[in-house]
Amino acid sequence: MKIEKLRKVTNFRFVNMFELDYQDMKGQHKTWQFASRHQEPRCISRSFDAPDAVVIVPFHKEKNKLVVIKEFRVPLADYQLGFPAGLIDTGETIEEAGKRELNEETGLILTRVLKKSPPVYSTSGLTDESVSLLYVECEGEVSNEHNESSEDISVQFLSPEECFSIINHTDLKIDVKTWLVLSSYAENGRL
Repeated sequence: MKIEKLRKVTNFRFVNMFELDYQDMKGQHKTWQFASRHQEPRCISRSFDAPDAVVIVPFHKEKNKLVVIKEFRVPLADYQLGFPAGLIDTGETIEEAGKRELNEETGLILTRVLKKSPPVYSTSGLTDESVSLLYVECEGEVSNEHNESSEDISVQFLSPEECFSIINHTDLKIDVKTWLVLSSYAENGRL
C-alpha cells in the first residue's frame, strides 16, 4: 500500500474530513475518505504516541458499583450508554483529563487510577482518533452542575448482575468500549 495524495475536505475546529489517494496491494489507484482531529492526519504524520481523548471507566468505592452514563448523542438522535469521556487538552496528561472529565460529566471525584491503556482505536475505517482507557476509583455524589448545555447526561451505578441484564438488551445503544467492559464485569465481577 502506498499513499499518493492527501486532500483536506473541511476546515472545522474539532474534526475534519480528508480524502486520500493510495495504491492498493495490486497497484490499483483507490480513494479513501476519513475523519481526523489533526491538521495532519496520523497516516501522514506517523504520530501515534498520544491519544486524542480519554475514556474513564469509574468504579464508585462506597457504592461498590461501576459508573456509566446515559448521554444524548446527536449522530444517533438518541441516548447511548457509555463512560465519561473527553478530549485531552494541550499540555494535559491522560490522568488530568480523566479527573477533569469525570467531574465535569458526573460530579464525581477521581480518587485513584487503577490502570491505563495505551492509545487504542475503535473505528479505524472512519477515523484515526485514538483514546486511552483510564480505569479509576471515584467517590462523591452525582451532579450535573458542570455539564455544558449540549450535554444531556444521567449517571447510573451498576452491579455485575445489572451489567449482565444491560448487555443482553438489543434495543439499547451502547458504546463498543462500554459493552466490552460491562460484559467482562458481568462475567468476572471485577474490572
